[in-house]
This record gives sequence, structure tokens and C-alpha cells, in this order.
Amino acid sequence: MTAVPLADRPPLSPVRVVVAIVALALGGFAIGTTEFVTMGLLPDIADGVGVDIPSAGHVISAYALGVVVGAPVIAAMSARLPRRALLVGLMGAFLVGNVLTALAPAYPTLLGARFLAGLPHGAYFGVASLVAASLVAPRLRGRAVSSVMLGLAVALVAGVPAATWLGQAAGWRSAYWLVVVLAAATVAAVLVVVPPSPGRADATVRGELGALRRPQVLLTLGVGIVGFGGMFALYSYIAPVVTDVAELSRGTLPVILFVYGVGGIIGTALAGRLGDWSLFRSLVGSLVALMVLLAVVAVVASWVPGLVAGVFLVSVSGSTLAILLQLRLMETAGEAQMLGAALNHSALNLANALGAWVGGLVIAAGLGYRAPSAVGAALAAAGLVPLAVSAVLRRRERAAGPVPAAAPVPGEPAAVR
Repeated sequence: MTAVPLADRPPLSPVRVVVAIVALALGGFAIGTTEFVTMGLLPDIADGVGVDIPSAGHVISAYALGVVVGAPVIAAMSARLPRRALLVGLMGAFLVGNVLTALAPAYPTLLGARFLAGLPHGAYFGVASLVAASLVAPRLRGRAVSSVMLGLAVALVAGVPAATWLGQAAGWRSAYWLVVVLAAATVAAVLVVVPPSPGRADATVRGELGALRRPQVLLTLGVGIVGFGGMFALYSYIAPVVTDVAELSRGTLPVILFVYGVGGIIGTALAGRLGDWSLFRSLVGSLVALMVLLAVVAVVASWVPGLVAGVFLVSVSGSTLAILLQLRLMETAGEAQMLGAALNHSALNLANALGAWVGGLVIAAGLGYRAPSAVGAALAAAGLVPLAVSAVLRRRERAAGPVPAAAPVPGEPAAVR
């Protein structure tokens, strides 16, 4: 059956819009669970496939590499496809990747399975963000996009602890079977409650990837890779900070991670409102806040109340920054908004790798476990450089006058301010 053009359809009821966005967020919940549960089960996975823990850590890298590769490639190649069918296909591929993870008989096949599971990650969020934005009024599009991303934040509080507990109690493979169930539920929910919407009939791979020639897109990606890497410099080494610097028991770590997760939920929800208010100013403010807070954590990490408060506020500012970067990429990518939204997840996974690597360097240099927070503050400060260049270009573009708008594409939301 041919999809009815969006302009010819009666408007959706508020309840239907909310339910549809919740269905999209459920996919984010599944993705967030599989992405972060591996960290909590790393010793179990290492024992299960007969490798040491550092080698098992490459499983995390394999997933991240899948995200980095898959986001731009899939988004560029699938822009013509109907949005709902694409969402179902991406979540189906994600489901298969996690089935292969749960069944992997050995370390090499596990690496391959995690790479495959990561491929749909960024593209799913790109499509889901566009669909969510198309369901609401222009003034609410930032909140709609952040609501989809809320699934990822909630996963840190609920999905990852539950899957980690299940993996420890019933074997590490059971955690990925739980993700398979969540992915299947997402496919069913999207089919039932998300309205169909067309792709861009005139889209080409070359045209989509042309967004990568836009200076503002490249600068925003630079902010994400470098600036957001500061948060991962702290998060990657949060366990020794808790046990060696704050001198808390290992059993306290889940509490600290829960606090981090709550901060992520608040920051994600806050980002949508800030983006709808003033996207660029909010982006600058969140990056400056992240820089200051990481520096503070480096100083107060041995004081338990300061550490808890610092981790919470770093999470709030970092998650706010992540969503604002996605909105900024959607704004600057022109008609390739799906690619812009997907690229954000490539950038954030590169930030993850950069932050963990730099944090490891300063620890290996004998600077102690406070050092990753300090170097994280430096990375956030470095992220202000491409952001400052972006601000200068933005001011020049505004001074040059408005650029004639392209013809609207049916079913495609306008840029998010």
C-alpha cells in the first residue's frame, strides 16, 4: 500500500505522538543497554571466551568501530527509504547482531558480532530523530529529539544494571538475550504505533555525503570528538577514582554509576528545552560547564560528597552537550539531516576512544587517577576552539544575509533552529 503523504494526513493526537516517541525511545533503551553492559561484564566475557581482560576490552572497541563506520554509510545509502520501514530494518539488524553476540563460540566471532551490532546504532538514532521531529510543531522539535535520546539515558539507570545483574547471575550471554528481547519489542512497537513517512525521493549517496564538505558540520563533529572526549576521560576510569582516590568500597561503584545515570536523564531532558530556546548559546554553555566541572572533580575527588556531586553534574552537562551537538548537526547538514544526526554517534564513539586513550596515557605516566579528570577538562577546553571558529563563521553567514531556502521535502522536518 502506498503511504499517504504527511501533508494529506489528519494530525496525530497528542497521545499518539507521545506513544510513537516512546516506541522510538525503546530502541534507544535497547541500544544503550547493549553498548554499556559489556563494560560491567568484561571479566565474565573474558573468562567465557578464554582471553585476558585487556583483550576482552577490544570487544567494546569493536562495537564502537561499528558505530563509527555504520552511521555515515547507512544513513547516506538509505535516505530514500521509507522511514518506518528503515527503522524496522535497522532494529532487525541490531537484533541479529546481538543474537550472534549471545551465540558467539569464540573470541574472534564475538568481535565480529559486536562490530555488526554496532553498525545500525547511529543510523537508528538519525532516523528516529527525524521521525520524532516530524511528529511535533517546530517549536517542540528539540524536545522531541531529546525524548528519543532519553531511552539511551534511561538505559544507564535501569537497563545496564539489570542486564549486568542478569549476566552475572545467569551467564554473560543472558544479558545479550535480554537485549534481543528489547529489540524485538521495539520492532513490534514501531510497526504498531509509529506512522509511516516517506524517504527523500531525490536523495543520492553523493548528495548526502556532501554534508561532510560543510565547514559547520566538520567543526561541530570536531567539538564532539574532542570536547565530549573529556567526559569519557573521567567515565572510563571512574572505578579506580571511587576505590583508590575516594577510598570507597568496590560495592559503592554501582551507586556512583546510578548517580551518573540519573544525571544523564536530567541532562537529556534539559537539552531539548535548551535547544528549543537557543541552540548555539546552550551548546557553548554546556561545553564550558563540562570543562569547569571536570576540573573541579579532579580537585575534590577524594572528598566523597564532592565526588558524588561532581559526577552527577558532569553527567548532566555532558549529556546535555551530546543532545545539543546532535541538534546542531541536524541544523547544519542542510537536507542531509538524517546523516547529520547519525554522524553525532560516530563522533561520540570517537570521543569515547579518545578520552579513554588520553586518560590511560596520563595514568601510565604515573600522574594518578585524578589525572584523567584534569585531562578531560583540557579536552573540553580544546573543544571550544572549533566551537569558536564555528561562531565566527556563523556571525559572518548572518551578516551576509539569509541564504535562499531550498524547496521543502515532503515528510522531512525543517532544521531545528
